[in-house]
Amino acid sequence: MTDIPRRAAQRTAKLASLPLGVAGRVAAGWGKRLTGHTSEEINAELSARTAEQLFAVLGQLKGGAMKFGQALSVFEAAVPDEMAEPYREALTKLQSAAPPMSGDSVRRVLDTQLGRAWRDRFAEFDDEPAAAASIGQVHRAVWHDGRDVAVKVQYPGAAEALRSDLRQLSRFSRLFQSLAPGAEIKPLLAELQDRMVEELDYRTEAANQRAFATAFAGDDLVRVPKVLASAPQVLITEWVTGKPFAEIIADGAQQERNEAGRLLAEFHFSSPQRSGLLHADPHPGNFLLDEDGRLIVIDFGAVARLADGLPPVLGRMMRLALEERADDLLRLLRDDRFVQTDSALRSEDVIAYLGPFVDPVRTERFHFSREWMQRQAERVGDLRSPDFRTGRSLNLPPDYLLIHRVTLGATGILCQLDSEFAAREIITRWQPGFAAEPAQD
Repeated sequence: MTDIPRRAAQRTAKLASLPLGVAGRVAAGWGKRLTGHTSEEINAELSARTAEQLFAVLGQLKGGAMKFGQALSVFEAAVPDEMAEPYREALTKLQSAAPPMSGDSVRRVLDTQLGRAWRDRFAEFDDEPAAAASIGQVHRAVWHDGRDVAVKVQYPGAAEALRSDLRQLSRFSRLFQSLAPGAEIKPLLAELQDRMVEELDYRTEAANQRAFATAFAGDDLVRVPKVLASAPQVLITEWVTGKPFAEIIADGAQQERNEAGRLLAEFHFSSPQRSGLLHADPHPGNFLLDEDGRLIVIDFGAVARLADGLPPVLGRMMRLALEERADDLLRLLRDDRFVQTDSALRSEDVIAYLGPFVDPVRTERFHFSREWMQRQAERVGDLRSPDFRTGRSLNLPPDYLLIHRVTLGATGILCQLDSEFAAREIITRWQPGFAAEPAQD
């Protein structure tokens, strides 16, 4: 490949191959039943081949398709174990790998963005990419002063591809919904589309990363690589090495899992107060564990700007639900537009619905597990469940959508890690509105 396939018809045909491929394999499965294969054998093969196609199509297209696959990957913890394994492997690949663009394409981008003498800025430059991302790939190099650096180069045609992909993916939201029960796919796609324009200009990402690096400079828990230079389609930062979260998820020891989860929660809840920003691209490919024990965070293209930190109303909601103050909670939800105006929702219904979401602060330590997340997904996604009906009466105001998506994504990673740590202590320290909520007369 020399760049991202740009023609809308070409990309649409590839995306359309996903539901068509599923339909074809289902039809083939019926034929195999007639020849004596068991339903378990057929379903296992169907899942494996569908997952393989999912990675091949989304990874090759890159752009919005791969970005969506990365966002979806954090929800695999909600998929029942008997179905999840093939998708888990395919979606994990999308976190850090995709077919690379050619060396000629890389050089053309660098010529355009840094000038034809760009090699003079580097003591060394590796033409082979070290990693792939949704709209760019990363090359390892040595800066002119001897520092090891990461050079992120945007794929040619990224802008057109992103817009085309997200339009087409919204048409197939039902198919992707089956891979992530409990996740709201259409709002996720709409919110991703809003963020894409910002991510296309690496100068914006550089500014975001500089703000995080300044906020966490010298921190004992979190490390953010420094930015050395940027252009609209090229970003040069310090090179960092560490153990990827995907490896910890796959085979990490329990102590390592617990510590990775604790560090991620600390970063997620503290960064809005410390930097005025929330890292809004939570998937395991963006986090590593440094050999000195710190969390390394990369990729700051998507952020939420929270100049005043996390909204206190979220902390108050959690506190009221924890204390089962149903009437106060429903009043707060109505006042802050979380309940549809024509809803006849009862306060006890809201407590029943939100109760499990405050599980992490009920005890001194909480175990984030796939089993726990699966129960939550089944509870709110079951059309026959009272919680499903309650959920339809609730409303997520647009200004909270990104925060909700990021928190849900971070929680998905914690469950993939199978981590246990003192979440209540972190939330009490960093989430405004949770520490104290006086009773009303």
